[in-house]
Amino acid sequence: MPSRHDIAHALAAAVLGGPLTKEGIFKRGAAVLGRRWAWLRPLAKRITAQFGEGTRPRQFRVERFILADEGFLNACERHQLTLSADATLKPAMCPAAGPPRRWKVPRITTAGELARWLSIELNHLLWLADCRTLEQKLPPGPLRHYLYRWQPKRDGSARLIESPKQRLKILQRRVLHEILDRIPPHAVAHGFRTGRSIRTFVKPHVKREVVLKLDLKDFFPRITKARVLAIFLTAGYPEPVAELLTGLCTNSVPTAVIKASPAATNPQRTRELKLLYQRPHLPQGVPTSPALANLAAYRLDCRLAGLAKAVGARYTRYADDLVFSGGNDFARMVDRFYIQACAIALEEGFEVHTRKTKIMRRSLSQRAAGIVLNEHSNVPRREYDRLKAILHNCVMHGPASQNRDGVADFRAHLAGRVAHVEMINPARGRKLRAEFGRIEWE
Repeated sequence: MPSRHDIAHALAAAVLGGPLTKEGIFKRGAAVLGRRWAWLRPLAKRITAQFGEGTRPRQFRVERFILADEGFLNACERHQLTLSADATLKPAMCPAAGPPRRWKVPRITTAGELARWLSIELNHLLWLADCRTLEQKLPPGPLRHYLYRWQPKRDGSARLIESPKQRLKILQRRVLHEILDRIPPHAVAHGFRTGRSIRTFVKPHVKREVVLKLDLKDFFPRITKARVLAIFLTAGYPEPVAELLTGLCTNSVPTAVIKASPAATNPQRTRELKLLYQRPHLPQGVPTSPALANLAAYRLDCRLAGLAKAVGARYTRYADDLVFSGGNDFARMVDRFYIQACAIALEEGFEVHTRKTKIMRRSLSQRAAGIVLNEHSNVPRREYDRLKAILHNCVMHGPASQNRDGVADFRAHLAGRVAHVEMINPARGRKLRAEFGRIEWE
C-alpha cells in the first residue's frame, strides 16, 4: 500500500501534467488515484489558488503543499488510497496562464525529445548540461566546458568572461534562436534585441530637465539558476526538460579561476566572488545569457516602469544600465526616487552600484551609454574630434602610424567607430565616412 508521501508525489506530478485549472487538476488526480474522490475537487481548488498564477511551481513545492494540506491528510487517514496502475501520466507542455500561452516555443516534453531536438545523444546532453555542477571541481583541460578570462575594467576591478567551448556553444545558440528569441522581454529593455540599440535606449531621455543613471552591480552572475529555471518552467517545459535547458545556460566556476582574479588580494571581495560565481549563474560570454538576463529582469522592469510612470518620468534599460528622466516635478523628487529604485532592485535580487550613480541636470552634460542627451543625442565632442584626427592622420601618414595599441584588424576597428557615430549623428557620421574612404589600406 503506498505511503502518503508516495501519493503526494504522484498527485504533484499529476498537478503539473497539464494546465493549472481546478477541473484539470481534479481529472488528472482522479486518473492517478483510480477514483474520483470527493475530497479531490476542494484540494484542486486550493492548489489552483496557491499556484495558478505567475511562475510555474517546481514539483517539490506542490508536493510539500499537498503533504501539509489538512484535507489530504484527513483523506489519507479515512480512506485506503491506492495508485492506479497507470499512475504515471505522459508529460505535457504546460505554460503559465496569460501571455506565456501565446509564446510559440517548440514543444519538448522529455529529456529524450530534447536530445533529439538538439541532435545529440542523451548521455552527451546530460554531460554538457552539467546539472550536478561538476565543472566547479574539474582541473584545467579538455573536460571543462568553458574557457575563463578576467577582463580588467576602468574602475580597477575585473569581470569574468566565461566562454563556452564550441560543442556547448552550438547548443546554446539553438536554444537562443528557437526558444528564447520567441519569448518577449519587457518593452523598456533595449539591449540585445532586434530593432533596438543604444540610440533607441537614450532617445526617450533627450532634452529632459534631469537624468538619473543607475548601474547594476555584477548583473549577470547575480541571476541564479533558480531564476533561469523559472523562465523555462513558465514557458511550459516539464521540470526535467527545464532543468536540462537551465544546465545548458548556466555555469559554476572552479575555485582556482576565482583565486586567479585580480581582486583575490582583497579577502572580502574574494568571498563575494565565490558566492557569485560558484553557485550556478548566468555566465557572461554565453550566447543565451543576454536574452535570459532580459527575461530574468522582467519583474524589475515592470516595477521600475510603474514607479517612473507614477511620478511622470521615463525609464529604459540597456543590460545593467538603468536610465530615468523627467521634468521639473521629477527633478524635485529625484533623490527620494533614487532611494526607492535602489530598494526595488534589492527586492528583485539585484544591487545598484552606488558609486556609479549619476544625477545630471540640464546645466551639466547629461550622458548615458557615452551619448550626450542635453539638446539632441550626440557623441561627445572630444570623442568626435579624436576620431576625426585619427582618420586625418591615417590619410596623411598611413593607418599603421595610428594603430598604437596594435589592434589586429585596425580597419574594422575604425569602421566600427565610424558606424557608431553614424548611428547617433548621421550628419557627423557622413563626414567621418568620407574621410575614412580616403585612407589607403595596404
